[in-house]
Amino acid sequence: MSLWWFQTWRREETTTLLSRIMTLNDFAPLDFKKEGIVIDYKTAGVDIEAGRDFVSQIKKKIPTIGGFNGMFKVPRGYEEPILVSGTDGVGTKINIATVARDYTTIGIDLVAMCVNDVITCGAKPLYFLDYISTNKIDDKLPEIIEGIVKGCEMAGMELLGGETAEHSRQREYDLAGFCTGIVEQSEIIDGKLIKPGDQVIGIESSGLHSNGYSMVNYLLTRHKLKYSESPELLTPTTIYASVVEDLLKDFPILGMSHITGGGIPENLPRCLPEGLDVKVDYTSWERPEIFNLIQHEGNVDEEEMKRVFNLGIGYCLVVPSEVAVDLELRIFGHGLKSWTIGEVVLQ
Repeated sequence: MSLWWFQTWRREETTTLLSRIMTLNDFAPLDFKKEGIVIDYKTAGVDIEAGRDFVSQIKKKIPTIGGFNGMFKVPRGYEEPILVSGTDGVGTKINIATVARDYTTIGIDLVAMCVNDVITCGAKPLYFLDYISTNKIDDKLPEIIEGIVKGCEMAGMELLGGETAEHSRQREYDLAGFCTGIVEQSEIIDGKLIKPGDQVIGIESSGLHSNGYSMVNYLLTRHKLKYSESPELLTPTTIYASVVEDLLKDFPILGMSHITGGGIPENLPRCLPEGLDVKVDYTSWERPEIFNLIQHEGNVDEEEMKRVFNLGIGYCLVVPSEVAVDLELRIFGHGLKSWTIGEVVLQ
């Protein structure tokens, strides 16, 4: 409203209107005693009762949570056990869950992004912790927890605890996860045995996984993408823990890489010794159509696509050439496609 409009009002009417506007403004000064307002934590944005009820709901599924900490007994059978930890989030993929009004799978993404990192050294996942930040406790939070529980089951580990925080100034959810695994020190996979001629096996992704969504959200706001026409945008990230655990029993895995933000160019070299590189053939696997759609609608350069998205490869293994075929057959037995996508070369 402009100033000239206010000047047409009587002085007392204008004062009353301004007073009401200021009362509705969270940042306006108030005399609580004069107004007869008694402040409690709920008024400030934190509902203690709702938080307590939420924890009670979770305890029905996971009775061990609710204390000040979570405990986990180190498994027997290790001579020199090494604990391996990782943390990650789901980034702006949470916005897609909001658009879809479906939060049942975003928890799987959270677990996957953490556990897929931890297993790259050969570690077996043990337990998981989560952190959820929200504007208020609502009926969507149980859906998020449902996904986290399912993700932990898929990864073969326990949900040991977590934290849910109400931030009244916050608009969207934010999720963070923390995963711990274990590996025998002598069996750590660090890439040091990789040599020229070794083959890179790429295991298919389920789609975008949880990376590149800043570009996806930008295209959504520009009406170049529609969730209703591309529901695969919410497909959860593949959890590779079970297939990797199986492969480690029978195959000489020399290096592994989780393909996340930065794509293959940024992530695959992280498992290579200094002085080596990989020659990747980007035509050797089937690129899911969603990536072609994003590239077309956003007019995205091919090199930019490679360094933002996984392009259909979610996890890579470096192995001696003589086991590549048998390895792919074993992966197929887990219901996943894989391809020989590259070869290790000298830089």
